[in-house]
Amino acid sequence: MSSVTEIRPSVCPLDCPDTCSLNVTVKDNQIVEVKGSKSNAFTAGVVCNKVARAYTDFVHGPTRLTHPMKRTESGFERISWDDALDLVHQGFQRAIDQHGPESVLPLNYAGPHGELAGGSMDRRFFYQLGATLLDRKPLCGGVRAAAYSSLFGNAPGMSPLQLVHSDLIMIWGTNVTVSNLHLMRVLNAARRNGAKVVVIDPKRIKVAEQCDLFVQIKPGTDVVLALALAAELEKRDALDLPFIETWVQGFDAYITEARRYTKEKACEISGIAPHDFDTLVEWLANAANMATAVGVGIERSSSGGASLRAAMSLNALTGQHGRIGAGVVGKVNGLVPKTTAKLQGEHLIKSGTRSFNIVDVAEKLLDREMETPVHAVMIYNHNPVATHPDQSRMIEALSQDDVFVVGCDVVMTESMALCDVILPAVSHFEHDDVFSAYGHHHVQRAAPVIPYVGEGLPNTEIFRRLAAKFGFEGPEFVATDQELIDDAVGMVNGSNASELVLGQSFPVGGEMGEAAILCDTVPPGTPSGKIELESLELAEKFGCAVPQFRPASADMPLQLITPSSSKRINATFGGCALSDGLEELEMHPVDATARGLADGDEVSVWNARGKVVLRLRVTDAMQPGVVYSPKGAWCKSSPTGQTTNALISANARCDLIRGAAYNDTFVEVTAD
Repeated sequence: MSSVTEIRPSVCPLDCPDTCSLNVTVKDNQIVEVKGSKSNAFTAGVVCNKVARAYTDFVHGPTRLTHPMKRTESGFERISWDDALDLVHQGFQRAIDQHGPESVLPLNYAGPHGELAGGSMDRRFFYQLGATLLDRKPLCGGVRAAAYSSLFGNAPGMSPLQLVHSDLIMIWGTNVTVSNLHLMRVLNAARRNGAKVVVIDPKRIKVAEQCDLFVQIKPGTDVVLALALAAELEKRDALDLPFIETWVQGFDAYITEARRYTKEKACEISGIAPHDFDTLVEWLANAANMATAVGVGIERSSSGGASLRAAMSLNALTGQHGRIGAGVVGKVNGLVPKTTAKLQGEHLIKSGTRSFNIVDVAEKLLDREMETPVHAVMIYNHNPVATHPDQSRMIEALSQDDVFVVGCDVVMTESMALCDVILPAVSHFEHDDVFSAYGHHHVQRAAPVIPYVGEGLPNTEIFRRLAAKFGFEGPEFVATDQELIDDAVGMVNGSNASELVLGQSFPVGGEMGEAAILCDTVPPGTPSGKIELESLELAEKFGCAVPQFRPASADMPLQLITPSSSKRINATFGGCALSDGLEELEMHPVDATARGLADGDEVSVWNARGKVVLRLRVTDAMQPGVVYSPKGAWCKSSPTGQTTNALISANARCDLIRGAAYNDTFVEVTAD
């Protein structure tokens, strides 16, 4: 074994818009340091604190899974790969023989965002098997995607790098420094160029302390503010009527809905100050190049889709498209020639196969009276116990004696602890992959920087072996990782994806994504060829042709929001030392005083679904009536064995695609 220390290139695969290029220091086949690399022009050598501090613990720490295991009466015992795959085959085949292939369910989401690890050979396997399909979008991000598509169709969005040419930038519902770190550098450059930055958020986040205007809004009311702004702009003759005539469909229906909200009514509902409303209107009316960047946080309410549609519609109403620096930052990777259907083998899907909304999984697993109950589940790329609403119901669903549960992960999570068989996966540092991003337009390839740890295997190899065990034949099931990389992405700047140079990042569509300037270099990809403020498709599917406010029903005095953590990316790293101890709850001083609580207290946060013990932080960054705790904590963080996800109802849904409305959660807080 060599003791030479080397720095090797890699890419961060985690569920974050930035997909950073990395430099990884390796000694004796172990990762000793992870830093940012300057090969990606957007991430530019900077990496978030959690990746820098937690990744070595994640890859080499005490929770790492290094060999297959099966459940016994006393816990888990080590077994061989052959025995593990035999057990998986037996469990799946037993369910299929007794109940049919739809009794098998893959339960995966977005642990790694590499094209191969995220969804390739695994999808081919389950499609060929005939297992129940899973609609993963409603858990997170799907509502935003549906809102964007309703307006712009499949047209690529504006690259964040173009913000340096904007003079007004709206940062709406995204915590830049925590979950989109590298956007901050672009914002700073834009401000140096004279741009004004507006932050609209329920909490005074770090970027709000550095912006030109912070608008603190009640969670779930963004649609009201955006509609009222549109109505006020109309009153001031500040709408771009020629642009609307040429590029907008559904203006009359949209503005009719907007006129329902006066400035006074909007301020009352959303909680914003009237002078902030006036400033917003003035800046919107006078902007030369206005850009809007919306975050996933907006979608997590019953009016989430409406809020996103209304926020993004302001650019269309004011003619802020068709030039560099004017537009909506979204679907940036639409420029990347991804060939997902080929990669995942969508031609293998059996006609008529049922599909479950991922948010409904616990309910479906517990329904033993349905025509085809689920009798076998495979959890991979996912930690449902830590991420799904109604945590207790998920645990109950996965603990049923008549449901065979297979787990596949890099580390031992609380979801893996509920499995009958555990298969050890490898981290992205141990296999080949190719990466696009959902926050920029670069493509990057990565290769292993260390050998497999223990007996771990990549997802692709695990599902190749499972396919062989089930006797699946054909080139789809023996494709190499290099072949899968080329199946994932078409030609990138004249090269096959598998030939992209390691340690380099390749922008698609120009250095600033200038190939995607809506209403200039690309038209809206909607049925009408225009930006559709009124959506007939959404009217038919969800009863909302134009954005409408649907207030959440409060049954407790405090609204709990659970945005991104500075210590984890969703639940990844939740088992690392960085996340040890009680998680925090932030509360406004008025609410703390009313309950006799002080900064640093251990408090119980509870409702009818459960109770969590958290460490109180009293801060005026919050607004009265709203409390905040970062998402993704593991159950070990609270002596009750629950996290804030136990308090969130799985029945609370967004107005589009029945997405999870995490922020429609109401609680009480008392001294523990």
